[in-house]
Amino acid sequence: MPVILITNDDGIAAEGLKALFRELSPMAEVYIVAPDRERSASGRSLTLHKPLRVQKTGERSFSVSGTPTDCVAVGVEKILPARPDVVVSGINNGPNLGDDITYSGTVSAAMEATVMNIPSLAVSLNVGNGEKAHFATAARVAASLIHHVLEHALPFDTLLNVNVPNIPLEEVAGFRLTRHGKRIYEGAIHETVSPWGEVYYWIGGGVPYWEHGEDTDIQAVLGGYVSVTPLHLDLTNYKAMDFLRRSWEPWITRDKGSAW
Repeated sequence: MPVILITNDDGIAAEGLKALFRELSPMAEVYIVAPDRERSASGRSLTLHKPLRVQKTGERSFSVSGTPTDCVAVGVEKILPARPDVVVSGINNGPNLGDDITYSGTVSAAMEATVMNIPSLAVSLNVGNGEKAHFATAARVAASLIHHVLEHALPFDTLLNVNVPNIPLEEVAGFRLTRHGKRIYEGAIHETVSPWGEVYYWIGGGVPYWEHGEDTDIQAVLGGYVSVTPLHLDLTNYKAMDFLRRSWEPWITRDKGSAW
């Protein structure tokens, strides 16, 4: 029976985490190692300047007083009795589309597993404020993808960023392999003045704008498809490297002492 570690950035009590645990338990030995509170938009941060507290919250469930990345690192190295076959992060209560993935604690937890050479998925549900969340749909999608990952593996240095439309399972149009699009927010920085005249700022709540394109993650989810985006950790822009070699020659290849 495979061993699966699940985590998230919404915290140990999140409904998406519970739905994922229920769906995966019949097919695997599932362990939960999740933050003790919400840690959204924490990125790949590690807790370096204070100790981490781990509390057992169930037979195979543990909360950690740290970030999603902490949870994967501590879970794999110290909590689980064996190295997991797959790490799944989610189900996030909201999408992780476009450039949002660079902030996402959900995606970052899966990245940490990839660094450790463990196949991993980040799973998010495209649910908006006030909407009923179809976590069962996302959980079933995750289980299906895990079957494929266990059977066929993933390329080296690669994780899957999965975004699921917030609809009943029978209404899902299918799967799409996608690239991550561009998603920006207008008016996301709010300036407020306190009663004492102190200016402070609140980040969030901006109007999102996104790049349209049939091969983007955003367009797939809007069309009712599950978006599956393969991500890898090598951030090198190889096309830019070729461009710089051509356009910056010979300056870029000068020896030390002559480049200044």
